[in-house]
Amino acid sequence: MNTTDNSAADNPLDFHGKVVLVTGGGKGIGRGISERFLAAGADVVICGRSEPESLPTVGARQALFTPCDVRKFEQVEACVEYVVKQLGRLDVLVNNAGGAPHADAATASPRFSESIIQLNLIAPLNFSQVANRVMQQQDSGGSIINIASVSTIRPSPGTAAYGAAKAGLVNLGTSLAVEWAPKVRVNAVIVGLTRTEQAHLHYGDEEGIAAVGATIPLGRMAVPEDVGDACLFLASPMASYVSGTSFAVHGGGEKPAFLDAANPKD
Repeated sequence: MNTTDNSAADNPLDFHGKVVLVTGGGKGIGRGISERFLAAGADVVICGRSEPESLPTVGARQALFTPCDVRKFEQVEACVEYVVKQLGRLDVLVNNAGGAPHADAATASPRFSESIIQLNLIAPLNFSQVANRVMQQQDSGGSIINIASVSTIRPSPGTAAYGAAKAGLVNLGTSLAVEWAPKVRVNAVIVGLTRTEQAHLHYGDEEGIAAVGATIPLGRMAVPEDVGDACLFLASPMASYVSGTSFAVHGGGEKPAFLDAANPKD
């Protein structure tokens, strides 16, 4: 969106009349993002390989769902076509779908590594390309937000291909921001440790989750809504001069391990 769009002149976080597409928007971080845009008045479409048991809903507003395997280009094209056919435009794309299971880099198969990079880097590139076609034809342009990870800026043992793909995603955004300006802005959100409905699989029980949260300067893990708030800002007129950058939502990062190990003498 550019600065000539007056639809939100009184409230820059009012997204009434705007159309937002969130990949993987039915659960976890994606659901939090979808709900934040719904609450701001946007028409939201989510996509995924299967429809969630319940769609993101805020009050009387509910997201639409369309099936899409983001790794398959023809389905990506069909997804964007569906959005435009149903709602007439596309103002914001949030490339949220991604992830990776734990795998030892020494023994991971080439096919596994390729699939992780396909999901976390190639798929967002393809989705962005198709969305850009639509946004370039709109007077108000559009905003593309790539959901990255702290694995972008620190080692990612056990998910090496994922970390590399997310780092590539951040760099990709800097290039697309130059190529597609001034109509389309492209940014990334670097997401830290986040408590979702599957947090127990990574961090254990409530005691484990609390212990992990205590290692973060702000004293807790993020929740999906924290990421949604960052996306609202980046997609809004308040960020009309923000493009080609990354926005860290990680609670201050992680305390350097050497601080606990050090034994300085007075």
